[in-house]
Amino acid sequence: MDRFLRKVHWYILGLLFLAAMFAWYAVVREDRSGKLTVAFLDIGQGDAIFIESPTGVQMLIDGGPGAVVLQELGEVMPFYDRSIDLLLVSNPDADHMAGFIDILRSFKVNAVVEPGTVGASSAYHALEELIKEKEVHRIVAQRGQKLYLGGGVYFEILFPDRDVSWLDTNDGSIIGKLVYGNTSFLFPGDAPEAIENYLSYVDKKRLDADVLKVGHHGSKTSTGDALLGFASPAMAVISAGRENRYGHPHAEVLERLKQFEVETLGTYEGGTIVMESDGRTVRVKK
Repeated sequence: MDRFLRKVHWYILGLLFLAAMFAWYAVVREDRSGKLTVAFLDIGQGDAIFIESPTGVQMLIDGGPGAVVLQELGEVMPFYDRSIDLLLVSNPDADHMAGFIDILRSFKVNAVVEPGTVGASSAYHALEELIKEKEVHRIVAQRGQKLYLGGGVYFEILFPDRDVSWLDTNDGSIIGKLVYGNTSFLFPGDAPEAIENYLSYVDKKRLDADVLKVGHHGSKTSTGDALLGFASPAMAVISAGRENRYGHPHAEVLERLKQFEVETLGTYEGGTIVMESDGRTVRVKK
């Protein structure tokens, strides 16, 4: 009997030790020290950007082409976290939203923001059905909306500024700006240069940003001189697959970024790129 009690005693001590370790892990993980985290996930040929505010509110801009996003989220989220506050579909092409199907099946999601354009793929229709089935709040993006993420962080919709249901999916891409203090990140989705130029004409001041997520994976149809001039980013990130069949990023875009003296990083070279902002400066987390 004494031997049995000793064994139980050690089991209990072991469980208490593991519980204490888990508690300390959670405390350390939840201590964000007033920082905004923006992670450009390495999901191949597509976009997926994970955002976490200083108060822990989480947003995912695009979900990439499939389930690979779940693996990459596991690198930037704690294993016990099974909820994401907000998903944003910049455009309904599969390389931006197909991964959201797996996200909705695996995580509790409060709301989905969509541009209003209509996708042609089966993945798009499956996602729309799943949003209804899960009763996730659906928001159609409209210029002027601000999505408040807590701790002084907000995401502002710059485009669409009209009903885009009849537009090509790229032309109707959501363009938005993430702001924290004196720092900001510009996300143009797959918007072509014509839309960039339109925004440069109507609202050039709002394009200014510290970091630019290069449009359309570095396609030569985006990231024109007007956008680069008014955004004047210090850094740019290109999300593209290694040796992809589209040839992204195109040499013309890389040359433009070089001419504007923008430090350029690519997921196709360095994998997932994580940045942090304290509201004053943005740094790449090593």
